[in-house]
Amino acid sequence: MPRSVNHVASRARRKKVMKLAKGFYGRRKNVWTVAKNAVEKALLYSYRDRRAKKRDFRSLWIQRINAGARQQGMSYSAFMGSLSKTNIELNRKVLADLAMNHPEAFAAVVNQVK
Repeated sequence: MPRSVNHVASRARRKKVMKLAKGFYGRRKNVWTVAKNAVEKALLYSYRDRRAKKRDFRSLWIQRINAGARQQGMSYSAFMGSLSKTNIELNRKVLADLAMNHPEAFAAVVNQVK
């Protein structure tokens, strides 16, 4: 009995990976073994960085709030502490946007907290 190899399935599997490698540089886009490794690594990076993006944005928001609070004569930690004591429930994303784009509204929040 002849050996049965499922070429349809293996070709489909390779095509799926090669489609993901589209746009890569050099042999990473058209050589199977190189493309397979490159796509695998790219998928790992994308998984990791979807989580890292959340950390990066939180860090950016904190820096922006800190800068805005210091212009009003208050530190970040004192501002956030008194914000929670006065039961103002604005998250860091909204506060950072206010500090960046609407400084008069942010100043009003700071004055209410003081």
